[in-house]
Amino acid sequence: MLYEIATLTVKLGTAAKAVADIGEYIGAPEAKGTLLGCWASEIGDLNQLLVLRSFTDHEAWRGERERALRTSNPFNAGEAIAQMNFDTYAPFPFLPPVVPGKYGSVYEIRTYQLKHGGVAPTIAAWEAAIPERVKLSPLSIAMYSLDGPPRFTHIWPFASLDTRAAVRAESVAKGIWPPKGGPDWLTGDMRSIVAVPTAISPLA
Repeated sequence: MLYEIATLTVKLGTAAKAVADIGEYIGAPEAKGTLLGCWASEIGDLNQLLVLRSFTDHEAWRGERERALRTSNPFNAGEAIAQMNFDTYAPFPFLPPVVPGKYGSVYEIRTYQLKHGGVAPTIAAWEAAIPERVKLSPLSIAMYSLDGPPRFTHIWPFASLDTRAAVRAESVAKGIWPPKGGPDWLTGDMRSIVAVPTAISPLA
């Protein structure tokens, strides 16, 4: 299983139409992969649409990436897209596949860059900590990059920003989070986007 986040920076005022166009593009008969999430950024880098898809194998992922790169109208929204970026990931192996559903009105998409060799110990630290952490709020997915600098991305839904703050404070107070030993492998290069589900998002 592979996951991909396509980050589409769109021109001001074009997001609503772009979302509809993305839905048609991903739902086309020739499309590969499964749409899992489509969010619009609210806090962090603005005017971004983040599209999360899963692919059963490398061939399906490669075919869909080529489809986007070899057209002047990627995602059927070429006129709206000012910048397009792709990140390819493998899931932390102990986690189940992403399950679409209604989980929260806001999602946090957080990425940490890792030191060399940090993937394996990070996965181990998360595997030990996640059972207690997800009792406080659900995790959509955690996954490590297969391209670019070593890093991992995790996606969390919350009912609201206030809920997010309360859950994070509780997890730290109880010693549940962050995973023990996990921060030792971080470089300090971190970024977070808070985004809201769009009309086509299976994760809502």
